[in-house]
Amino acid sequence: MSKTQLDLMVPIPVRRAVRKLGQDIRDARLRRRISTAVMAERASISRTTLNKIEKGAPGVSLGNYANVLFVLGMAERLGDLADAKTDTVGLELEEERLPQRIRKPRQNKSGGKSSQSGQKSKA
Repeated sequence: MSKTQLDLMVPIPVRRAVRKLGQDIRDARLRRRISTAVMAERASISRTTLNKIEKGAPGVSLGNYANVLFVLGMAERLGDLADAKTDTVGLELEEERLPQRIRKPRQNKSGGKSSQSGQKSKA
């Protein structure tokens, strides 16, 4: 698959987000004064792959992005990307599915709770 085909398959907001991530990774590397050769070696990737990451290429594997973030000391934040606590849409949908009211379990005519099999208990 060519680069242009891959770019057409990736939604624009995703492209922007990955491009920003790449730029942020590049800025973090430069702030730490780490050369591309050293960074690539520490992340166990080629300099070409590092260059693609810093340009925000969507075709680079997430594992390579994670290795680079690890080298920069930022890998712990990767685990929080889709954290359920910050998933506002998911939390709202879950809240909509909550029951409106909760009923007491039905009781037999004898006053005891009914058993799960539907038979009367011998008490």
